Amino acid sequence: MSLSVSLTAIPGIPDIGNGDDLAAIIGDRLDAAGLGLRHGDILCVAQKVFSKAEGCIIPLDTVTPSDEARRYAEELNKDARKIEVVLRESARVVRSFRRPDQNEGTMICEHRLGFISANAAVDESNFGEESAVMVLPPDPDASCAALRAALHARFGAQIGVVMTDTFGRPWRLGQVNVAIGLSKVPATIREQGNTDAWGRPLQVTEPALADEIAAASGLVVRKDGKTPAVLLRGLDWTPAESRGADILRKKQEDMFR
Repeated sequence: MSLSVSLTAIPGIPDIGNGDDLAAIIGDRLDAAGLGLRHGDILCVAQKVFSKAEGCIIPLDTVTPSDEARRYAEELNKDARKIEVVLRESARVVRSFRRPDQNEGTMICEHRLGFISANAAVDESNFGEESAVMVLPPDPDASCAALRAALHARFGAQIGVVMTDTFGRPWRLGQVNVAIGLSKVPATIREQGNTDAWGRPLQVTEPALADEIAAASGLVVRKDGKTPAVLLRGLDWTPAESRGADILRKKQEDMFR
């Protein structure tokens, strides 16, 4: 059991552009900060830098809205081109709504990767381009694996990588960072069959380790701070062949569909 961990926002990471080598950039900044990488370290990296490096930016002047997008645009007072991108990224629209006090409404969508989020995680903030939107990388797990492999080759350390994004919660206010892509970091820790401090068997306990790590990284990141990567050090964990989808509840277990 880890009794203490450290969280360090890696300083000096520049704005990322299409085709940039994230491993080289992050590795250089780790060395410049005197941090390096050690066995057991976990890197939490914001989805936005992966999307930028992989060219997941869509200029709105290239988007032709469908009739469905135009219908939602009228209902929600949103740009039909943005809604078209949301629909393309979605497996389904769970709900759409616009409260009387809102200028623009919201679409709650099941992303093609399985995550439930506002506007299918299509974003238009924190990437410095006008009239464009950003979408998630096509394969967050593969992106994490490539970054981990390159950093392992450079530093020789067995590490984990978590790709984070900011999601709201349906029954709680505010947003938290969650894990949407993983490499070697377990999605959950199955405690079923173990016992509590009084010797009673645990039947359903399963801490969401990857989400706990992602949420913790948000404690040292500011939206205006340009610190998209966080080094977590000191955690006791066991590498696993994990995927971001491992943390999604199975449809047959979902009481709210």
